[in-house]
Amino acid sequence: MAASRILIDLPARGQYCFTTAVAKQLLGSSDVAAHSTIQRLRKKGDIAMPYRGFYVIVPPEYRILGCLPAEQFIPSLMEHIGQPYYAGLLSAAQYHGAAHHRPQVFQIVTARNKAPLECGKVRVDFIARKNVKEMPTSTINTPRGMLRLASPETTAFDLVGYPQHAGGLDNVATILAELAERLDPDELARLAELSPLPWSQRLGYLLDLVGMSEKSDPLAGYIAAKRPVTTRLVPSEPADGTERNQRWQLLVNAIVEAEL
Repeated sequence: MAASRILIDLPARGQYCFTTAVAKQLLGSSDVAAHSTIQRLRKKGDIAMPYRGFYVIVPPEYRILGCLPAEQFIPSLMEHIGQPYYAGLLSAAQYHGAAHHRPQVFQIVTARNKAPLECGKVRVDFIARKNVKEMPTSTINTPRGMLRLASPETTAFDLVGYPQHAGGLDNVATILAELAERLDPDELARLAELSPLPWSQRLGYLLDLVGMSEKSDPLAGYIAAKRPVTTRLVPSEPADGTERNQRWQLLVNAIVEAEL
């Protein structure tokens, strides 16, 4: 009877995520009794705990995952912990039809660093961006609610800003080539103010590299007006004797090869 109140009553209301407090209220029981019911359901695989004190009901079609897919519980989880967020980087690129390879983790951009979480076979990584609230997003439907998603332009800036989370610059260039048709050149230039200037320099260079200079022209105008100091394509690599790209004031200290 106690289990059915969670496994039947909550889904009947369209709820597949709940907290310990919700379970206690639903069951009308003590903390100890609610905890005992939750642990019994977890052992059976009926529910999973992606975050301490936060649970998801696992429908039969997702038993092989041992959890709900990340996009189906992340909105409720981020509301629960009170943090702004959007699905970004490789996960956003996939939704925009530009993921060359299916990402192995679901990537969330949020305001503060947070440890990765694992739930069954589902893994979520968190990438910190202080001005996450200012970055343009949209919302998309999932079977369990609405997911906040980085815009194509936000995705492009994040990919060049965090290449270590995107498989390196070769993969970033490959994704940009596929994402380019969705990019608004003027929006790229407008968003440049929200990111460090070297990100714009690298983004513009990579767009040119993959043959999409028409998408980067307004960004080039922005860079020219800023008169930036010359920066390196790869900050961690030496740049002695490397080619200088005048359009982007960039030292091209690495060979980037996109899979086109």
